[in-house]
Amino acid sequence: MAVTPVQLPEVLLHVAVVRPVFLWGAPGIGKSSLVREFADSLGLECVTLLGTQLAPEDLIGVPELVDGRSRFAPPESIARDEPYCLFLDELNASSPEVQKAFYSLILDRRIGTYELPEGSVVIGAGNRATDNALARPMASALVNRMVHVHLTASPKDWLAWAAGAGIHRWVLDYLTQRPDHLWSAPPKVEEPFSTPRGWHMLSDALHSYGDDVTDDVLAVLAFGTLTSSHASMFKAYVKTVRHAYGLDAVLRGDARWPHAPEDRDLLYFLAEAFRARLVKELPADKAHAPAAGKVLAHRGKALLVELAELSLEIAQVVIAADEHGNSVLPAWFLVEVTRDLPRLVAARA
Repeated sequence: MAVTPVQLPEVLLHVAVVRPVFLWGAPGIGKSSLVREFADSLGLECVTLLGTQLAPEDLIGVPELVDGRSRFAPPESIARDEPYCLFLDELNASSPEVQKAFYSLILDRRIGTYELPEGSVVIGAGNRATDNALARPMASALVNRMVHVHLTASPKDWLAWAAGAGIHRWVLDYLTQRPDHLWSAPPKVEEPFSTPRGWHMLSDALHSYGDDVTDDVLAVLAFGTLTSSHASMFKAYVKTVRHAYGLDAVLRGDARWPHAPEDRDLLYFLAEAFRARLVKELPADKAHAPAAGKVLAHRGKALLVELAELSLEIAQVVIAADEHGNSVLPAWFLVEVTRDLPRLVAARA
């Protein structure tokens, strides 16, 4: 089953209290913080064990003599008197020997003679092999000991949380306009990529520098936390904020498309924003288009001509199909573009 961050607490409340849960999800989408928040909501301390940093004896403990007999004494981090939330992070990245050591703890809630206090919960988490993250196959015996839940990133959930979490207004406003940039698939090479965690780190760095951060430093921060294309567009967005150069001004005719060579990133950002506006506000059926939609369509064709004069490549971005070859703009609008803007049609060909 797949859930969003807002749905997860209810699932854990009903499932984790009776059975161990394993939470699957891409790096940086908030698995760890969500588990800690869930534990807090139950009034339980959250004890985190990182599978990649454990040896079997870290779980089983070391032998001690009691009345002339040896027994294993579990570590203090596990052997507690009060109920708690045991969070086994990066569980599927641990070695096979460590995974075996988890068997009885996960299924029987026991290590040796020690049993987890009544009311404790056990939650594991890990990344998928498809995320290009460290992940080892889990034995079927371990897989079968847990209820598996898949967590997906949700821009709506994250933005609702960010509004009250002190996220920098540039980050919040940008992702409000481009929620599709909250998360990107992990690359196959060692480079930053966009995640809720990455945007949060960027926000913290911006708060530290202040709004007078230089363009060069802003670029270092953005390209150090986000996917390259998202970083470039975020940098361009900040430029629009600083110079009050927004898409609305272009649509009203109060400003022209930026044409200076050094503003090409800004031009690309505005073109992407223009495309998003057309997708959002143009109706699928022209016959039912409100007056505002017809005005936008008319103005949109004129702006496409102006944009094509600056960059045919960027103008094509506005009307391009999606990655599957499907049109994202209404068919009637594309027909009018084909009829009225032959220069763009030739460029697309």
